[in-house]
Amino acid sequence: MSLPDLLTFFANFFAWLNQILTATIVITALSLLMYSLTFNLHDRAARSFSTVLFAISVVFVGDSFAAISTRPETIEAWLRFQWLGIAFMPTAYFHFSDAMLATTGLLSRGRRYVAVRIGYLLSAIFFIVAAFTDWLVFDPTVEGRAQHLQAGALFYIFTVLFALASIVAWFNLYRAYRRCLTANTRRRAAYLLIASIALPISVFPYLLLVGGSTPSLHPLIFWWLSVLGNLIIGAMITLMAYVVAFFGTAQPDRVIKSRLFQHLLRGPFVASIVLGIMVIAGRAARALGNGESQVVAVAAIGTLILLQYVITLVRIPLERRLFYGGLKDRSDVLRIQTLGERLLTADDTHEFLESVTAAACDLLRVRSAFVAAVESDGARVEAKIGLDNPPEDSNVLTLAVMQNGAGAAIQSGLFVWDDYWVLPLRSGIESEVIGLLALKARADQPDLTHEEARTLQALADRAAAALEDRRAQRKLFSTVETLLPQVERLQKLRAASRYASANVIKPEPKVDAGLIQSVREALSQYWGGPKLINSPLLRLKVVERALQDHDGNAANALRAVLHDAIERVKPEGQRRFTAEWIIYNILEMKFMQGRRVREVAMRLSVSEADLYRKQRVAIEQVARMIATMEREIEGVDEDEYTIAGD
Repeated sequence: MSLPDLLTFFANFFAWLNQILTATIVITALSLLMYSLTFNLHDRAARSFSTVLFAISVVFVGDSFAAISTRPETIEAWLRFQWLGIAFMPTAYFHFSDAMLATTGLLSRGRRYVAVRIGYLLSAIFFIVAAFTDWLVFDPTVEGRAQHLQAGALFYIFTVLFALASIVAWFNLYRAYRRCLTANTRRRAAYLLIASIALPISVFPYLLLVGGSTPSLHPLIFWWLSVLGNLIIGAMITLMAYVVAFFGTAQPDRVIKSRLFQHLLRGPFVASIVLGIMVIAGRAARALGNGESQVVAVAAIGTLILLQYVITLVRIPLERRLFYGGLKDRSDVLRIQTLGERLLTADDTHEFLESVTAAACDLLRVRSAFVAAVESDGARVEAKIGLDNPPEDSNVLTLAVMQNGAGAAIQSGLFVWDDYWVLPLRSGIESEVIGLLALKARADQPDLTHEEARTLQALADRAAAALEDRRAQRKLFSTVETLLPQVERLQKLRAASRYASANVIKPEPKVDAGLIQSVREALSQYWGGPKLINSPLLRLKVVERALQDHDGNAANALRAVLHDAIERVKPEGQRRFTAEWIIYNILEMKFMQGRRVREVAMRLSVSEADLYRKQRVAIEQVARMIATMEREIEGVDEDEYTIAGD
């Protein structure tokens, strides 16, 4: 192969690789956009960064589809579509920098507020001009594998404004960096400062500045530079997303890092690898003369399965090594993770006790049996086997067993109650009666053999161990539930002070008993009633504002405010029925779904008395959130700019 042919081969290779990297940036940007909208939607800096990610996604989507299109009108349509991202990028960049300044405590005095609004208006005008006229850009040009529009009369004016907005935005980020006090926040602000340089460069149509003529560069150099630029851009937006992921969340850093790592690993990483394998497999199939669709499908499915398998094996060890600090931190986290994996839930306990009860029935050849747990308020049946229902006087039976007087003892530790054999279940430490195992007595052979008695006692010991473990875990849950509000409060203060230390001393909203009572009454008639329609909460400014969005309907406005407050109580992530979610689950199931107390208690695996205690805490949380919402309207609204002084 001659040197010109070799250069042409490498130029084509880099052009092909550039197409894959362009698609990879689209996947990464869209994936990070979904992550930001899912976990950081309540933070202003994260919302403005989502606009930046949207602009990047639009530009690279247009670039990808223009590269694979063959018809000139289709290419032109996609190239003009790109201008939705190109036109809005400088404003989004400036908006993000303004949000960063506000995050570090330097609120707008009105000028940045106005500049952002004017910027979005100009961006919309430039996009309309680019999409529907030839004043800004016109007639696409295709040079080799590069497609671009040509510069119109207004393009150089747009270039000046684009550069000016980008420079001011970068300077704002520099000011935000200077305002950071701690080592961690300064380091992350420095990441933003450096990585954000790639934002305007990644979307600006630089080919239009040189008249679109690539002959000034050899195709090999041009495409090599394009590949290098796309690699840098992908790395920079990922780095920025990493920093922004810490905004608007009160979770520890290790949790945020782990969550983002999983998102990137199972999303953009897997999708990009599969995309590259599909392209390579398609080219190889065409070269070998085989069926392209079959080869591509097999390669994609095989790669996807293999990657998921590898990620499952290496993810947890990598997370522990990368995100959990020193050996002491790793040891603490490992204990918590091990507890979560080996936790004995109510369903687990029920399933195990059912197996023990079934084994006892098989051993003694009886038709039915049940296991009951002894609580402070009586006995509760945990598992039963057979068609016979447990006797209604199980509480009396429990009391008798605890007093060791449940009828006549047919053998050591085994008592007769009506037509049941009853064996008390005792804790291993204090020998306290914590439950009972009752079996329907057999009529043909009333006495137990020595082997039957020994095996039955072993089964009873296992059932007692399960009940004792479950009781110990409930005590642990009670302790955790008491601790969680304090931990959450400290985490929120820690998150608020990351970039503005003054937030540590900001007073928390005070909630008086009257507000809590009003919230309790309104929630009790969430779907309608006099306590909702005539609630004192209707006098709140947050409800008055909601009236404008609900056509003056007071009930709907108050219901919307209550719903918003409940959603603020909701933990981050996918809904679970764990201790962390119990407050939200009570609010959602008891008030929003209108379920009965007993049904909610059974679903959450708590007693009714415990449910009422947690319900009081949940109502206080909603009242606190409403007080916070009211304070935001009366004072500084998070979604608005401050017109007064800094």
